[in-house]
Amino acid sequence: MEKLIFLILAVPILIFVFYLGGSAIMTGFKAKVDNAPNKDNETQSDSLNNDLDTNSNLSSEITKLNELLKSGVLTQEEFDKAKKKLLDN
Repeated sequence: MEKLIFLILAVPILIFVFYLGGSAIMTGFKAKVDNAPNKDNETQSDSLNNDLDTNSNLSSEITKLNELLKSGVLTQEEFDKAKKKLLDN
């Protein structure tokens, strides 16, 4: 009789403990997958950073050309040619 009462109490408790452990493990795996870096996002981010670097570099080059034009080192024609060359690349 005592063994039967023990089994009736112990089995549901063990099942509950295994359920909690399994759900914790599955939650951990899901979190790991959700937090893993996505290669597509990295590629898009790298592309965006490269575009921003190119745009800022282009902007600074045109600003330098404009300063040279204002200081009289370049003529308007030379400035236009250099600017067109930068924009075409």
